[in-house]
Amino acid sequence: MTELQIGEHMTTRRPSRRDLLRTAGALAVVKSVSASGTGVSRAEETKGPRGPSLPKIDAALRAATDAKQVPGVVAMAVTDQGIIYEGAFGMRRLGKGPAMTLDTVFRIASMIKPVTSVAAMQLVEQGKLKLDDPVPNLDPALGDPQVLEGFDGSGAPQLRRARRPITLRHLLTHTSGFSYALWDVNTARYLKTHGSAAPPRTPLMFDPGTRWEYGVGLDWVGRLVEAISGQTLRAYFREYILGPLGMKDTDFAPSEQQHMRQASLHARKPDDSLEPQPLKRAVARKSYSGGANLCSTAPDYLTFIRMLLHEGSLNGVRILRPETVALMGQNQIGDTEARILKTTVPALSNDVDFFPGINLRWGFGHMINMQPGPDGRSAGSLTWAGLLNTYYWIDPSKRVAGVIMTQILPFADKFALRLYRQFERDIYNAVKR
Repeated sequence: MTELQIGEHMTTRRPSRRDLLRTAGALAVVKSVSASGTGVSRAEETKGPRGPSLPKIDAALRAATDAKQVPGVVAMAVTDQGIIYEGAFGMRRLGKGPAMTLDTVFRIASMIKPVTSVAAMQLVEQGKLKLDDPVPNLDPALGDPQVLEGFDGSGAPQLRRARRPITLRHLLTHTSGFSYALWDVNTARYLKTHGSAAPPRTPLMFDPGTRWEYGVGLDWVGRLVEAISGQTLRAYFREYILGPLGMKDTDFAPSEQQHMRQASLHARKPDDSLEPQPLKRAVARKSYSGGANLCSTAPDYLTFIRMLLHEGSLNGVRILRPETVALMGQNQIGDTEARILKTTVPALSNDVDFFPGINLRWGFGHMINMQPGPDGRSAGSLTWAGLLNTYYWIDPSKRVAGVIMTQILPFADKFALRLYRQFERDIYNAVKR
């Protein structure tokens, strides 16, 4: 990447040290390249951090990849003044290369969920969807939902009709009763004998609005967006979100050129080593999931979260109204706790508890920590992640956001999370300078 965008402006020139010393408050660009050629970082700043913090971030990312704790990583951070850090280290595929670059394409899995939530909220703004009305009856699983109460002696599921209809609010906040088999033993048991579809047409695990459980609600939101707009989700995203924001490397089905820049998945083995997996190219389909399967780059996704940090507008393009963005970032589930996720398939996910001892709630598309986080983020910050260990956070109070991407299974990988937390700490320490 030869040009770096800050607010409404572009720069292609790197100021010299003399320029920086002579011009107080000028834009600083700091660039470092590792001797091995497998790492590159650049930080841009206006009123933000100064140089000493940046080598520390570079060193941490480089050390993790040199030790093969992660195969490769791209990390970026931003304030409301512009990009303050970006770095790429390690390899797209261990043993074969090439080196990780800022424009590496990642499978971001559930990090699509905020994008789908934005699409739905655009339709809410237009009056085409209502948050608290029963959702359109696209499928019996939505229009006449059944609740799983258990299994009889022969293993047959015991179902009853849900006591209330499902609303868009339920689907956006994971309070609909839909779940994932990966983190729900009853859903896994049901699917083992009854099969699945896309999205899984499972019964609800509880009546809508009575509990929180992470699940396939956003898959159904994607179906709603398609039905109401008359477009595939891929086409809708392109026309109303990705295209206007200039997110050219974000898609369900990467082009051949994008596929050539894609990072390989790596599986964590019992001895903590990493084993590269075959790299398969996603192909175009007739229907797309609103809850998974999107590919993107760190710069593209940072553009998306910058739009949210800037209250729905970026570089003169408005995606959502400020009040809608504020609503998405507010606790929408009251006193209901967003619980720890207990894995049913350890090869795909570890148990997930990102903030031990901190109360967690959910907005529209994001998890919300209700107390300050241990690594710098404010209470009320927003976050979520993708199954292959891609992560983002948005701190509306301190006006800081960041994204960090690698490609590892299982989810909530201890080395990836350790690096994520260190990156966050270093970014906040830098911003304080």
